[in-house]
Amino acid sequence: MAQFNIAHLYPDLMNLYGDRGNLICLKKRLAWRGHECRIQSVGLGQAIDFDNMDMVFMGGGSDREQGLVYEDLITRAEAFFDAIEAGLPVLCICGAYQLLGESYIAADGQKLQGLGFFDFITRGSEPRLIGNILLETQLNGRNTTVVGFENHGGRTYLDDPRLEAFGRVVKGYGNNGQDGSEGLKYHNLIGTYLHGPLLPKNPVVADFYISAMAERRGLTATITPLYDSIENFAHQQVKYKILTS
Repeated sequence: MAQFNIAHLYPDLMNLYGDRGNLICLKKRLAWRGHECRIQSVGLGQAIDFDNMDMVFMGGGSDREQGLVYEDLITRAEAFFDAIEAGLPVLCICGAYQLLGESYIAADGQKLQGLGFFDFITRGSEPRLIGNILLETQLNGRNTTVVGFENHGGRTYLDDPRLEAFGRVVKGYGNNGQDGSEGLKYHNLIGTYLHGPLLPKNPVVADFYISAMAERRGLTATITPLYDSIENFAHQQVKYKILTS
């Protein structure tokens, strides 16, 4: 039995749309395989050692919360990006995803600075892009679908050649409602607008993270497949609803 450590960044600020459910899902799926999962909450000004983390998670928040988080996170941006480059699994949802880029420009022209990890910007606009979404993507060497719910006013435009989209939009809006892309993927980092939360409805994505965490520890042999009939049935039901709505 191993213990995996996941850092939950700014849970009191970046906590919209039930995204904490992603951590509950990961903890349960690790427990079913006989492993422990320790979740460390990291608030403003609190220390974090990225080298001793197996994964980092940050959820969505409003513009005000994003501004507060930026001021704190920029002080540890170099260590965070070095960890991402080294393959640290990271999941960033909505506002956290936007923070990875150069900036967020609100509809009134106000500019919110981003961490600048990647060359992309997000522009606020109306109407909000709201609704269920279906993606096609590839994870762990297999093609799969991803279902979720999006609710964002920002339009994100990826201009960084290092990045690939998390998925191709089959139905829904995605990054900007125009180019058919949703989210980004870089090494073991995924940034996405999918709320809901994402992982319970998509066990393949959850196991992408668990496999990445285990591989970095040399523990892949201990990550056995789970009998996901209930999870897959729920996924297919959501998928069917999206395709027929």
